[in-house]
Amino acid sequence: MTQSADQRSAFIVDVLTKEFGESMALDPAAFRRKFRKMAASPFAFYRGSAALFYADQRGDFASDRFLDEQTSRVWIHGDLHAENFGTYMNASGQLVFNVNDFDEAYVGPFSWDLKRFAASVALIGYAKALSDRVIGELVAGFATAYLTELRAIAAGGDDAIGSITLENADGVLRRVLQEARLNTRVDLLSTQTTIDNYERRFSLGDGVFEIDDETRAKVCAAFQDYLGTLPEATARLRPVEAQIKDVVLRKGVGIGSAGLPSYNLLLEGHTQALENDVVIYMKQAQVPAVARHIDDERVRSYFRHQGHRTAESQRALQAHADPWLGFTELDGAGQLVAEVSPYAADLDWADVNEPEELGGILADLGRAVARMHSVADDESSHDLVDYSTEESIVAQVDGDPDGFVDYLVDFANRYGLRAREDHQLFVDLFRNGRLPGI
Repeated sequence: MTQSADQRSAFIVDVLTKEFGESMALDPAAFRRKFRKMAASPFAFYRGSAALFYADQRGDFASDRFLDEQTSRVWIHGDLHAENFGTYMNASGQLVFNVNDFDEAYVGPFSWDLKRFAASVALIGYAKALSDRVIGELVAGFATAYLTELRAIAAGGDDAIGSITLENADGVLRRVLQEARLNTRVDLLSTQTTIDNYERRFSLGDGVFEIDDETRAKVCAAFQDYLGTLPEATARLRPVEAQIKDVVLRKGVGIGSAGLPSYNLLLEGHTQALENDVVIYMKQAQVPAVARHIDDERVRSYFRHQGHRTAESQRALQAHADPWLGFTELDGAGQLVAEVSPYAADLDWADVNEPEELGGILADLGRAVARMHSVADDESSHDLVDYSTEESIVAQVDGDPDGFVDYLVDFANRYGLRAREDHQLFVDLFRNGRLPGI
């Protein structure tokens, strides 16, 4: 159904109010900052409005011929746009370039991940003044690489390329990995902490605040509960590694975390030397946008709370997740806990402009998404998805692989246009005071 500009504006207000209304009432200033960031560009708006994207997809569910009972129940990232990729040090000590930021992960239609990513490519391509034809070719390259890798994984042979690492990366992605390799724990600590009277403490200012004794006691108690959720290998910590040296409150963390409390904890490292102290964060997890449009009690009841959902989803979707990844509760709300990694580096899309180079990167990302979708199934330690996702997706798509690629290309161009138009409507709503409570 075609909507007029006024109807679409009202729909945007309704979706954003339902998604963020309670949090906006608690911290309107945080959402003014969030919305100003979203107003900066169509891509920034798209990043911050996953709720709107999924509200639109729900209406198209029945028309997606590539979804059946199994391909509609795949563990998905939930916010798979082009800027949610970067480096991390996995539990095996290997630097990997892969999907990151699993705050929105859930179990749902596999194609929703691909469509969200494809539309983000269209927005990046438009910002680089690429034609619709070139954008379509880039999306087609991503989709083809995804299917090729997924088929190889399903076949169980040696054709699957595997993770993007220093051993096999080239071009821009190799440079990102090399830059991440230059990072050190000492550098991270120097930017966030100071040494006073021979002890390391967090530096204050720039969104970092002291907390009172009562709050500190609650955070420390939640930390003790978190230790019990760590994998067995990480749980065998030396006593000094579980010692909390300092705790601070963080505000203004990320475009998607507006209004949510987050704490950083400084832990003694594996020795009493100051250069290997560890910084972890404890942040309140929230209901993922995609979950509001999936009516599946088996999925909903699987998780104790949103912190548990986020941690378990990341463990499911990453073959070797952060060894510090865990969860806890604070003031009755689920919390995600993980390390503030010294080895995180993001791909800067501003450095990549020519179609040939973009095409190579997008093919690598297509393979990465295929591996992500294939990990959390019947061969994993999780029983929420108890069948082979790669075999199910391949069986469903291989009946018309060209049609599937065309489907994603068409969606990318259509929804890229929709997002650019929505961005302008959003800017007009925001600047004219038509977003309630802001």
